[in-house]
Amino acid sequence: MQRRKFLHNTIKTTVGASVLSTGAFAFSTSSEKVKKNNFKLKYAPHIGMFKNLAGEDVVDQLNFMADNGFTAFEDNNMMKRSIKEQEAMAKVMEQRGMTMGVFVAHKIYWKEPNLANGDENLRTEFLTSIKEAVEVAKRVNAKWVTVVPGHVDLRLDLGYQTANVIESLKQASAILEPHGITMVLEPLNFRDHPGLFLKGSAQAFEICKAVGSPSCKILFDIYHQQITEGNLIPNIEACWDEIAYFQMGDNPGRKEPTTGEINYKNIFKYIHSKSFDGVLGMEHGNSISGREGELAVIEAYKKVDDF
Repeated sequence: MQRRKFLHNTIKTTVGASVLSTGAFAFSTSSEKVKKNNFKLKYAPHIGMFKNLAGEDVVDQLNFMADNGFTAFEDNNMMKRSIKEQEAMAKVMEQRGMTMGVFVAHKIYWKEPNLANGDENLRTEFLTSIKEAVEVAKRVNAKWVTVVPGHVDLRLDLGYQTANVIESLKQASAILEPHGITMVLEPLNFRDHPGLFLKGSAQAFEICKAVGSPSCKILFDIYHQQITEGNLIPNIEACWDEIAYFQMGDNPGRKEPTTGEINYKNIFKYIHSKSFDGVLGMEHGNSISGREGELAVIEAYKKVDDF
């Protein structure tokens, strides 16, 4: 599943959804509810992942996640939501002890350069979005926001592009640091997203070191890096000091763990051994449609968390 399609699908699940809670434990008596799990890591579902079991209402979906043992949650589209809806979601996250994961902090340029070419107008647009993201993050108690530097500029040497990106991220870090918010840079694979500037973990590591800020770190998406470079655990180890967030999906297919070639049990065991207390975003689709597929996702995470 391509990221643009993934984002589009998650937007669709919330159209017309009510922000009124049906109760903090709305699903505690549901016949579909599985026994609450005590996961070792903070796996974070997204809105829409359990819509058939929990309904379309975003608050009900959050309660369902909490009822089933998920202690974190992410929502790429949080900035697109109304303040009323953001506040309703924040309230239930506080009531249920859930950690807010990432949301996308700015417009992503999929087919044209923005941060790589050094255009001051585009840099200003990016920094304005970062300022707006700060207000959203404070409203929903988010500590991480996703940043994708956009497309390459084929007219410029890679070194100049890298310098342009670093300068933009330094300025963004200055905005984020006072609020304790971290932007996480997400390298995306060349198969699903050809032509993007940021591709690999080593490149992201180099940029974060150059920026030199606690507000600029790596989002290591295991699905993307399996395609781009493989060698997952050694690359996670090499980048560890600059990784603040993980996302996952199995390959091929970008569905839940156990549906592809990635040995997620070993990866999660390694991450757990490093005492990682951050969020692991479940940024993938479901391999089976409907209620059956949603229960299968929960079972998959129980399986890979059993180490």
